[in-house]
Amino acid sequence: GMSVSERAQTAELLKRISQGRSVLVIEHDMEFIGRMCDPVICMAEGAVLAEGSAEEVQNNEDVIEAYLGRGLKNKDLAARAREQA
Repeated sequence: GMSVSERAQTAELLKRISQGRSVLVIEHDMEFIGRMCDPVICMAEGAVLAEGSAEEVQNNEDVIEAYLGRGLKNKDLAARAREQA
């Protein structure tokens, strides 16, 4: 993981390079993502599980199940997400 100063430097760099551009940020630190990204897209096993604000994504039942619950394989959330795409 990054230190506090590295996180601040990275945030500043992302702000500078994203002016007028779309930037893809892959990160597991949701506090950092919440400050930096809108929209937030959560993926698992190659499928989009949720898209929206950081708060919406963090409160999404499929995201909670995939990352905090029993995982994707037990409920096949990835297949369902691909079908909805």
